[in-house]
Amino acid sequence: MSFSEKTIKTLEFDKICAMLESCTHTEGAASLARALRPTDDPVVVQRRLQRTTDARRLVDAKGAPSFGRVKDVSAACERAEKGAVLSMRELLEVAAVLRTTRILTDYHTGNHPFDTVLDELFDRLIPDRKLEERITRAIPAEDMIADEASPLLADIRRKIRNENAKIKETLQKLISGNSRYLQENIVTMRGGRYVIPVKAECKAEVKGLIHDTSATGATIFIEPMAVVDANNEIRILQTKEEREIERILAELSSLVAASSDAIWLNYKNINELAFIFACGELSSRMDGVAPAISKDRCVSLIKARHPLIDKDKVVPITLSLGGDYDTLVITGPNTGGKTVSLKTIGLFALMTQAGLHIPCDPQSTICLYDTILVDLGDEQSIEQSLSTFSSHKVNIVSIVDQVGERSLVLFDELGGGTDPVEGAALAIAVIESVREAGACCVATTHYAELKAYALDTPGVCNASCEFDVETLKPTYKLVIGAPGKSNAFAISAKLGLPERIIRRAEILVSAENKNFEKVIEQLENSRVQMEKERAEAERLRREYEAFKEASEREIRQKLAGAEQEAEKLRKRAAGMVQSAKASCDYLYEQMDKMRKAQEAEKAAEELEKARRAVREHLRTTGDLFDPVEVPEEDDGTYVLPRPLKKGDKVRLVNIHKEGVVTDLPKNGLVAVQAGVIRTKARLEDIRLIEEDDTKAKKQQPKSERRTQSSVMVERSTVCKDEIDLRGMMGDEAWFAVDKYLDECILSNIRTVRLIHGKGTGALRQALHRYLKGDKRIVSFRLGRYGEGDGGVTVVELK
Repeated sequence: MSFSEKTIKTLEFDKICAMLESCTHTEGAASLARALRPTDDPVVVQRRLQRTTDARRLVDAKGAPSFGRVKDVSAACERAEKGAVLSMRELLEVAAVLRTTRILTDYHTGNHPFDTVLDELFDRLIPDRKLEERITRAIPAEDMIADEASPLLADIRRKIRNENAKIKETLQKLISGNSRYLQENIVTMRGGRYVIPVKAECKAEVKGLIHDTSATGATIFIEPMAVVDANNEIRILQTKEEREIERILAELSSLVAASSDAIWLNYKNINELAFIFACGELSSRMDGVAPAISKDRCVSLIKARHPLIDKDKVVPITLSLGGDYDTLVITGPNTGGKTVSLKTIGLFALMTQAGLHIPCDPQSTICLYDTILVDLGDEQSIEQSLSTFSSHKVNIVSIVDQVGERSLVLFDELGGGTDPVEGAALAIAVIESVREAGACCVATTHYAELKAYALDTPGVCNASCEFDVETLKPTYKLVIGAPGKSNAFAISAKLGLPERIIRRAEILVSAENKNFEKVIEQLENSRVQMEKERAEAERLRREYEAFKEASEREIRQKLAGAEQEAEKLRKRAAGMVQSAKASCDYLYEQMDKMRKAQEAEKAAEELEKARRAVREHLRTTGDLFDPVEVPEEDDGTYVLPRPLKKGDKVRLVNIHKEGVVTDLPKNGLVAVQAGVIRTKARLEDIRLIEEDDTKAKKQQPKSERRTQSSVMVERSTVCKDEIDLRGMMGDEAWFAVDKYLDECILSNIRTVRLIHGKGTGALRQALHRYLKGDKRIVSFRLGRYGEGDGGVTVVELK
């Protein structure tokens, strides 16, 4: 069921559509925003909400895509299909659609962090880079065909330039020899032909064709006979040029006709994507969320903020409807926020059913309604003889006729504009009629009878808008479960009404009403006190939880650190014990061998051998206590390419140092000077550094030589495909571009736009000078039509 335009305007949904339109980037998307209307189909609502959610997720993850301000090409495609020749502007608009199609396809395929329901729309896009480049190469601007459009056109224009040069040369010679007959020594054009300005009295001295005279008659513009044939040749060539241009446009138009269906579908899908991303941008602007859709008739809006009120000034409200009660009666003083609360629930229902996010807490839920019926504002009409009361009753009659089980009914000042007793009775009767139909209802009122009705009737709940009597200002907070006071006497006293009048008014109020208002006042005081106590308890709870979490985190960190340190000490102690034990065992063994060797004739020799063996074994077993890590790349198969000699540069792999050989190898050990360290190293721990290796290492980029450190690159998750440099100086702009290009490469963006403006061209020249020497860049060029022309440089990255 559709929602009436009256409901749309009364709840100001049309203003939300205007806000959405301001977020769009194409004419088609703006039309979709203006035509957006809610639906009661739950499948459509869920799909719309998910699209909005996914669009916002994509923007947050990788930035917003570029839609290029594409124009409607449906008429151009239709004309091309019928064989018409498209204008250069129309062809450029087709190329813009194809370029945007390609950009969106690249946006979708590059750096795709997660699947979305928008994948289907992106997959429908059909890029045609060949046709796009064919058009843009041939037509750099809407009033220009490039020489590269065809070889024949280039040849014709070359001939025209040559003929022009010959004519100018001939005329310059004539001017030099006949300057006394000329009014000025210049060459000009009349009717597309080159002429010279001759004094009227000297026209007989210069043979040629007269094309024009000056306004005073003192100058005659003559085409000398010497250049008549050359001028004729230029006219012939210009005619050929026009025909060739017409042929090129016809050829391009036929290519567009062959792909017209794909181009039209691309344009349609671009607009749909632009509209969905506009919904995501609107959600971001108002800090909206997708509420949970309740299958029951339950609404729970938590910290709901009306989107048309400045978000820095709006006071969030929390309200619920359905479940324990289906009717909410809101009371309180004027300008206290009753109508805003009423509009908020109605507007949020319309926005949700239109697929838009709503500004509230993520835990909020809302149900779908078939109709939303509204009686808001004063619609009195002099022409139709309708008073305020009559206009309200006309609306109520219409509402009673249309109300159904899945309707939401909103009444503002129900029963107002007439006798209070009769108005209250009518208001109660209307609410009962709406409830009998099974609808949900929210009504605002000042009547005490309706407050009492809400207190006594199951399924009906009171609510009130707070008002600070001390400051005479509303707080705009909505309180569920307690009726509100009008505070007429207190407000009047604060505004200066004499006290005797206020006392007399209090006497005139009936005892029953006095008692009822007193009860309400006591309830309100109790509620305020409870709110203060609850807020204080909540504050203390949050502080306790924060302290508890911080303490537990600190304890966990200290325990983890202590366990790691204890494990290190255990391993170190075990290594020391094992090393000492192995050393002792080996010493005992060697001493026993030495004792036996003393008995033989070679005791001295055996003693020396034992001494060397003990030193070697102590060094080996010492590795258990102080192990040296071997680089992962060293697999033990390295062989020196030649014998070492003094002065060779070597690398000690066990201590990651480079040094110079100071003595030839002896007993498998080599003397090496590594900086201030003089040591003897085993041959298997030495790597010879050849001169070629040293040169290669010096030529190696610095970033590749940093093998011992880990470089963390932090980049922005939102990287656009363009950067605005206008207003910057050359060095300042290049500093920004240099950092921007790194971010684009990390974000897998390969085509970027540098916006430098046209101006004097100094900034453009400075940037181009830097770009020529940058190895990250494949190519760069000035922007074409639709890309910013000469005010933009388009850069292709590796």
